[in-house]
Amino acid sequence: QVQLVESGGGLVQAGGSLSVSCAASGRAANNYAMGWFRQAPGKEREFVTTISRSGDSTYYADSVKGRFTISRDNAKNTVYLQMNSLKPEDTAVYYCAARGLGIATTESSYTYWGQGTQVTFSS
Repeated sequence: QVQLVESGGGLVQAGGSLSVSCAASGRAANNYAMGWFRQAPGKEREFVTTISRSGDSTYYADSVKGRFTISRDNAKNTVYLQMNSLKPEDTAVYYCAARGLGIATTESSYTYWGQGTQVTFSS
């Protein structure tokens, strides 16, 4: 069992940067691969990026590759998403998720979900 709480969302300018965090708690809180998903207005939730238990393996959606970076600090049981060169289509609620196996790109692969944090683009 793991509980996830996102934070750090907000309003950003075109081309701006923002970092969001996901704090995990519970038994074996760092014994999970983690993922970030997002849900934009009028759209389904979509995969953004994922990171392995150790942090050695990552994978990114093509839409964010080269702009977003996922990382984790297992001592703090926290995963981070650094977002650079933000675009209007990046506006969404960003969710972190956890699974007991390796990195994955599908929503159904993840067992635990946070409540989300809002990232809003401003021209």
